[in-house]
Amino acid sequence: METMPLLTARTQHRPLALIVDRDGDTRKMYAEYLALSKCLIEEAEDGREALAKAITRQPDVIVTETRLPGIDGFELCTLLRRDDATRTIPIVVVTGDAFETDVRRAQEAGADAVLIKPCLPEMLLKEIHRVLDLSAALRERARVTREKLHTQLARSETLLQRTRENIRRTMLIRAHDRRDTTAPPLAPPALVCPACDQALRYQRSHIGGVSERHSEQWDYYECSTACGTYQYRQRTRKLRKV
Repeated sequence: METMPLLTARTQHRPLALIVDRDGDTRKMYAEYLALSKCLIEEAEDGREALAKAITRQPDVIVTETRLPGIDGFELCTLLRRDDATRTIPIVVVTGDAFETDVRRAQEAGADAVLIKPCLPEMLLKEIHRVLDLSAALRERARVTREKLHTQLARSETLLQRTRENIRRTMLIRAHDRRDTTAPPLAPPALVCPACDQALRYQRSHIGGVSERHSEQWDYYECSTACGTYQYRQRTRKLRKV
């Protein structure tokens, strides 16, 4: 019997299929066919066992009947979709309930595909291919979306950090006390007029700069012989006429 290898379903490993059916012969038929397609098999005969194995084994696809002991297939789909660990696992429902309401109910519960019994293994394999390909495409789109979101978040964080720094810098500048004073932090030195060598008379100081940390002090003097007004910059220790 010629089959399609499931390795073409964009999985990076042999896909694991969880087959859920109360009928052992049905599970065996599907398991043997899927195994020929390079698929690993896990089986469960009721809904509770299926739910436990889905959470612990994390299969690549779940094939389930709706008529199950304990938890039926509809409730199983609902529970799988509610759990973060299983909500993205593709689900193929293979059911003997051929009514349209049952098909719709399975879809609303979270089934990715609904097949009606009797269902040949070839048809089941085709649907598994389809839902695995769809799941791979969705995962790839989700990965691209996550990467874009991460890039946007990183860019936003950078802009936010720059904004915070700018605000902080502005606040520091505004908080810095610029003023004229005759009692400056640094003592004005005794200076002589560069024009007449007479002692300069201290008048006042101006405190400025970009911030408290990077403040500057300019001291202003007058020459007693009317040579003019001079400014002395404390940081550079330079005297100039103003």
